Amino acid sequence: MEGYDKNMNVRTHQVDHNVKMWNRRNLEISGVREVDSFDSEEFLLQTSMGYLVIRGQNLQMKNLDLEEGEVSIKGRVYEMSYLDENQGEKAKGLFSKLFK
Repeated sequence: MEGYDKNMNVRTHQVDHNVKMWNRRNLEISGVREVDSFDSEEFLLQTSMGYLVIRGQNLQMKNLDLEEGEVSIKGRVYEMSYLDENQGEKAKGLFSKLFK
């Protein structure tokens, strides 16, 4: 999908972002640019559509392919939410401080 950069009015290539979930136990996510942090209860992913937070229990990364922008996660999913730009920077800063 193509879009326009807000500041430069230049056409940019935007990667499609999709989330597929089966029985609240398996997730496949495309359009992932970076995995900022993860543990057994929370994942913070930077996607082409913003930061995505996944919370749950016994979460594990099954597959990671950043060249293709794909991540697979298994475990019990309780919540998925997107953060706006300001919240994303706050979340990233918080996790950076915790994991230094």
